[in-house]
Amino acid sequence: MGQQQLLLIVLGVIIVGIAVVVGINVFTAQSEESAKDAIVSDCTTLGAMAQQFFRKPTAMGGGGNSFTGWDIPSNLDTTANGTYARTITGGGSGVSIVGTPLASAGYAWTVTTTVSSTEVTSVVND
Repeated sequence: MGQQQLLLIVLGVIIVGIAVVVGINVFTAQSEESAKDAIVSDCTTLGAMAQQFFRKPTAMGGGGNSFTGWDIPSNLDTTANGTYARTITGGGSGVSIVGTPLASAGYAWTVTTTVSSTEVTSVVND
């Protein structure tokens, strides 16, 4: 009888250990997906700001149908989610925003958001 109880205790400890490891792995994966979503959201917000600049007349401080002159606001180039950099493309007809997670997170992917006068498209580069 004592041997059977000992076997059940060992089996219970093994099952609990496996459950803890699986839980940690699921949490880690969910945390990384959450970081991707946050950076895509930030890049989409910056893309909308760039489109607003594009559509605003130059007399009102905008680009007058050009992205040339638009820059990421200094208080948004680094957030709790990551860092952001922009590149003007096509002679001012588009802009590319690259979001990189903070180094402390340890992720190796980036998010590239392409902005045109009518679209904002984000791609996660693994």
